[in-house]
Amino acid sequence: MKAKITNDHNTYIVDLSKPLDISLSLRGDDKNPVAWYLGHPRIFPVRDGDFVGKVSEGASTNFNNVQFNPHAHGTHTECVGHITREFYSINDSLKTFFFTARLISLEPEKRGEDLVITEEQIKRDLRKNEVEAFIIRTHPNYIDKRSKKYSHTNWPYLEEKAAKYIKDCGIKHLLIDLPSVDKEKDEGKLLAHKAFWDYPKNTRFDATITELIYVPNKIEDGDYILNLQAASFENDAAPSRPVLYKPENDM
Repeated sequence: MKAKITNDHNTYIVDLSKPLDISLSLRGDDKNPVAWYLGHPRIFPVRDGDFVGKVSEGASTNFNNVQFNPHAHGTHTECVGHITREFYSINDSLKTFFFTARLISLEPEKRGEDLVITEEQIKRDLRKNEVEAFIIRTHPNYIDKRSKKYSHTNWPYLEEKAAKYIKDCGIKHLLIDLPSVDKEKDEGKLLAHKAFWDYPKNTRFDATITELIYVPNKIEDGDYILNLQAASFENDAAPSRPVLYKPENDM
């Protein structure tokens, strides 16, 4: 099925039957990725007296509770409400769902004990007002990212100048295959989050950050149409499912 996706400047033709899913699904076991020092998510049947919400145990339906944290347990999209005293909901920040996007792959650079994504690396592949969304796949890109335990690993992160450059290029939606754009233990500075959202002086309330994606190696770097689907949560963040489509005409 072909569809026309139109933004302020152009119309793109995509084949909706050829989605490229770059999300991690939520599991109720230890094969789920985990960050921020939590255990794995839990998906378990409701129990009430003799009732067990499980067809294999005699119920008419499967009726599960799901216990998880959006930031720690899989692909999620967050708004500036993640770092503000005031409450802001991802539901209010993300109002449209199709965007021009660029996917790049890079290997973070060694800086002392850290691995850092630098402004110079981003400048190789991004200029001002080229696309609306920017997707970073880090190398090495092993399949074990799908179940990685990130706590206490000092994962790679985006330097403040790189986040500011991405913002200055007009990117509204930043996606990355790490638990955070910031250093795991940074004393609460959150420099990349603040630089990308231009917080607090000129806060970009309509900009989002999506973390813990997974981009399979078979998906090539380049320009795409991104469908950013977030669950309807009144929260600073929600589980999300970013999906790419390769346009059939030039971008």
